[in-house]
Order: sequence, then C-alpha cells, then structure tokens
Amino acid sequence: MSRRLWVGALALFLGAGQVWAQSGPLLFAVNEGVTYRVNPGATIERFRDISEDLSKLLKRPVKVQAVTDYKELAAGLAEQRYDLAWVHPAHHAIRAMTKNGYNLVALTKGFTEYRASFMVRGDSPLKTLADLKGMKVGAPDEDSITSVIMRATLRDALGPQLLETTYVKLQDAVPFMVEHGLVKAGVSASRAVVKDWQDKGGKVLATSKPVPIKHLLASGKMSAAQRALVTEYFVGLDQSAEGKRRLEALNVQGFIEFDQNALVGIGTWLGI
Repeated sequence: MSRRLWVGALALFLGAGQVWAQSGPLLFAVNEGVTYRVNPGATIERFRDISEDLSKLLKRPVKVQAVTDYKELAAGLAEQRYDLAWVHPAHHAIRAMTKNGYNLVALTKGFTEYRASFMVRGDSPLKTLADLKGMKVGAPDEDSITSVIMRATLRDALGPQLLETTYVKLQDAVPFMVEHGLVKAGVSASRAVVKDWQDKGGKVLATSKPVPIKHLLASGKMSAAQRALVTEYFVGLDQSAEGKRRLEALNVQGFIEFDQNALVGIGTWLGI
C-alpha cells in the first residue's frame, strides 16, 4: 500500500472511531451519600425510566452508574468521566464545578437546607457550641457532607482549632457514642436520626447553617443546548402525572434551577 493510501485509510479509521465515540452511551453517575444505607442495584432500577427519557431527549443512550465510594466519585468527576452526575455531597459537587469543568443543571427540592445538628444527652450541662472546647465529638464518615458542615460550623464557633473527632461510617451509628459517653456531642444531618434522638429525651445543642445538597451536574463536554434540555426535563418533572411517578421512584419532590455562583460562595464557607 502506498503512503498516500495508508494515510487515507488511517484517517478513515480514526474518523470512524470518533463517530463511534460520539454515538456511545452517556454516563450518568448517581451518588446518594456514604452515611446512609444505599443499594446500588436499587438505585439503577429507580433511575431506569429517567435514563430512557434522557436517551430519547439527547438522542444518545444514557447509562446510569451508582457510585457509592467518594474516592471513586471524586476521581470520576476530576477526569470528567461522567456526562451527568447526581451528587449528594455538596463539597464534591462544588469542587467539580470550580475545578473540573462541571455545570449546575438543577438542585433537588427538599434538600436545599441540609443542616448538621449537634446532639447531646438530655442531662448535658452544655449550652452552646463554645462549651464544647476541649471535648470530643462524634460524626459520620470524615468525608461526608455532614462532617464537612460540622467542621465549618465549629470553625465559626471555636476558631481554627478543631475538636478531637471520632468518625463512624453511618449517621445512625452516631447517637450510640453520645448515649454511652464516648463523646460529648454527636453530629447528624439525618432528620430521622435527630428526631429519634429528641423523642428519646436527647437534646440538640445547635444546628448549622443550611447547605443545598443533591446537585445535578453536567460535564463541560455537554453543550449549552444539551444542558438546557436536561434542566428543562428535570425541572418539569413535577408538572405531569408521568413525571411525578419518576420523582416518586427517586423519593424526591422535584428539581429547581439555582445560581451556581451562590453554591461556590457556600463552598468557600465549607473550606473547599
């Protein structure tokens, strides 16, 4: 084969590969936190109808991938491996927007004021967060958004010197440490955990500022027109019976548009 023919054949091969890549599936990563009990298989099933809708909307197959490990999530976002991502932890989502080229598509209704509560025993003499100085606290996974909020809140109350913290995997494991005196205060952002604590006679010493979580993101590789279509789709889900069924499967009220710059400001407070 002559050099000219060889170069032409190579160009055709590379061109065909590019077309194949462009027509391949879009990857939709779903992370629902690490401090709650999550079934990855159930996550994919709950998003099945939505992935089919998005495939038709974007004219590309959309594959849902449940990502339960934060290190894997961070690596995937850093590499723009995910075309779309529904990210529970605000600090990872905001970092993806400020450093990895992602854009905000929408926020999740009902999760725009996520707060960390500082729980103490009912007989605790503590009155304010300042009273925790020099004491030990308990919190869920160190890289969870709950613990990120906790540390930002304690910096506001106590300055840069952070408290000794015992971390456990799940939110619902925190009260045990407080109840049995292993820590003076325990931190949780789970409404169910906090309510159960109060129902049993425990007290809440303080709550943090609100932070929106569960951000829907789009890779910078997606065009503005594609992002607009995705935003319109998710924000409009609560406007039809069929859309509401999609939301019921996700166990959320719906989605809303939000100012990305405002999230970046919250990220500054969180220390991202």
